[in-house]
Amino acid sequence: MPSLRQFFSHRLIWLALLVALGIGALFARTIWTIRNDEWSYAEQTNANLARTLEQGLAWSLDSFDKSLEGVAREVARPEVWALPPDLRARVVFDNSLRARGAGDVLVLDAQGNVILDSGSLVPRKANFADRDYFLAFREHGQQGLFFGKPVPSRVTGLNILPLSRGYYNADGSFAGVVVGAIRLSYFNELFGSLNLGANSGINLFRQDGVVISRFPYGDADVGKTIAGTPNLLRFQAEGSGSFVGTAALDGVERLYSFRPVGNYPLILNVAQSTDTILAKWRSSAWVLGGFAVLLMLGCLGLALLFVRELVLRQQVSVRLTEAEHDLRTTLDNVPSMIAYWDAGMHNRFANRAALEEFGTYPAPVRGRHISELLSEARYAASKPYYDLALSGAPQRFERTDEGPQGLPRHSIVSYLPDTDARGVVTGLFVQVTDITERKRMENELFDEKERVRLTLQSIGDAVVCSDAKGMVTYLNPVAERLTGWQAFDAAGRNVDEVVSLRSPDNDEPLPNTLRTAIQQGAATDPVRGVLVHRTSGQRFQVEETASAITDRHGAVTGAVAVLRDVTEAVAMAERMAHLAQYDALTDLPNRVLLQDRAQLAMAQARREGKSLSVMYLDLDGFKEVNDRLGHDVGDILLVQFAQRLQAAVRASDTVCRQGGDEFVVLLPGLDGVEPACLVARKILAACDAAFELAGQPVRVGVSGGIALFPQHGSTFDELSRHADGAMYAAKRGGRMRFMLYRGPDAEPEAVLPEPDLAATAQ
Repeated sequence: MPSLRQFFSHRLIWLALLVALGIGALFARTIWTIRNDEWSYAEQTNANLARTLEQGLAWSLDSFDKSLEGVAREVARPEVWALPPDLRARVVFDNSLRARGAGDVLVLDAQGNVILDSGSLVPRKANFADRDYFLAFREHGQQGLFFGKPVPSRVTGLNILPLSRGYYNADGSFAGVVVGAIRLSYFNELFGSLNLGANSGINLFRQDGVVISRFPYGDADVGKTIAGTPNLLRFQAEGSGSFVGTAALDGVERLYSFRPVGNYPLILNVAQSTDTILAKWRSSAWVLGGFAVLLMLGCLGLALLFVRELVLRQQVSVRLTEAEHDLRTTLDNVPSMIAYWDAGMHNRFANRAALEEFGTYPAPVRGRHISELLSEARYAASKPYYDLALSGAPQRFERTDEGPQGLPRHSIVSYLPDTDARGVVTGLFVQVTDITERKRMENELFDEKERVRLTLQSIGDAVVCSDAKGMVTYLNPVAERLTGWQAFDAAGRNVDEVVSLRSPDNDEPLPNTLRTAIQQGAATDPVRGVLVHRTSGQRFQVEETASAITDRHGAVTGAVAVLRDVTEAVAMAERMAHLAQYDALTDLPNRVLLQDRAQLAMAQARREGKSLSVMYLDLDGFKEVNDRLGHDVGDILLVQFAQRLQAAVRASDTVCRQGGDEFVVLLPGLDGVEPACLVARKILAACDAAFELAGQPVRVGVSGGIALFPQHGSTFDELSRHADGAMYAAKRGGRMRFMLYRGPDAEPEAVLPEPDLAATAQ
């Protein structure tokens, strides 16, 4: 009997196994059929969606293209340019499209300058000669509509897709480009009503693989290229269709349904994640599979099921205990405060950090209401966030409160609702992370950056920074004043364009110290040069030094140059050099310069066998003018007398103010005494006319003495001494006369008798 029962039991087991396999095969076929249906539906839906989007997008681009074509046709007509600006704008832009997402239409000339602007009668001052669409027409002979590379707008800063057409002169030569723009956000708005699920979206590429739009992933990938990737090669080779591929940009496997956009070099694809497509199927497969397994297990007998269930329960219990222990150990060692509260805000779990915050550690708080664990003020401040989270809205915010030591404590607080399968909130997951140290470091970093910024803005020297490629990254206000560039305008430009020193000697360009510092990786020696203001043309004398900026590994990451404005210092040095040799009041050479010229004149006289004369002059009555009219008027008299003296002598002669009202005249290259006497007569005649002082005529005489080289001395000091003595003899002899030195034992004699002098003066 036991053997019969064993046999019978064996047959039942095999029968149950066969039935179970049959049930499993049936369910497997059903599950696979459901999968194929889901996949076919997704392929058909995505293909229809791609076709619909392509048609709508092609219609919009056709309209925009016709608008640009109309503008290009009008600007190519010479008679349009003869129209007044307002009428010309209406004629040219009458065909321009004013659709949602479309920007202004610009007309560029052959050099890339804006000459017409649909948004303004006065075209903006901009040049687009560096844009790819402009180069495509001018350099590569592009025909028809050209899609440029997506770029940020220079006006709004938003990403745009430039669309352009060329226009041509009557002889067929290139005349310029008509360019319009579509905001890339327009494509997001166009695709915004679609929800294809997680990791799914709609992509728009240029034929060469440049990304124009990826919805709903934002603009992070705009402008990137997928050229050469397997997916793009299939897009280009097959034209349209569907296939499963892995995205090059994020590595996600998707079902791609793709089509070209009209006759344009654009590819539109609807990319739906395979996980999203099969999500419902997987859910159904798990349900059906589980049910099939349940039936199969039922066929093996209640006895085996009970035994296996008991063993499974024991294993699960052990694993749950281990998992609970591991989870609590992990969460107790997390620095954040973590807790779970049910829908009634009663605690179900709290880690060690949370218990320490509540002040109950090591006693658990499971089952206690949150109001029992927080102060009234903390509970009142947090309750609005609890209520919002329990309504299904996750809450994440920063909070500042008082720490255990009474110091401010900063935290990031997260309240995440826990929902069941019906979407009902059953609890609340709370995480509080202390970010006090991070805040402190952020504040210190901000303070440091602010100190650096204020230092650079407040120093008196110009500071220019560049990256490792020599592109300007920063200008302080002094640098803006010296160069004429605004910091935002100079950013990204070549440093040679913004800061270019020229030689003060020959105005030739000097090597750029910033580039030298980048190349050498070290500081440069100071360079003195001339910096020309960008707009005003004003020239500044500057002294420039530059140093390389390196990272912690020693690699050059940029450079900083300091330009010190030494214009005033150079001018002051020149002024001081001038004052060292010229009189400050009359601007006549002083005695230092006179002595230098006298030495040269005497050397020349020796070589040529000629003579020279030294005259000492003194104003008669100068003290009375100072006493009666004041020293300021006396200074005016000295200036006027100096001017008359310079007018009475030759350009090669030197008139020097010795000091006070005493002057010295050096007459080189003479043939004897008579030329000196002739100059003396001219000086007397020049002083015969009254001086205009303080609104009244004042007559002032002059007395002078003359000494000749080499007759009266071989050195300048001897000549000066003898001429000075002759001048004092003239003063003693009645003034208003010149006396000629005759020797140490002879009295000086008048240059001419008094009647002749008077006649000469008359």
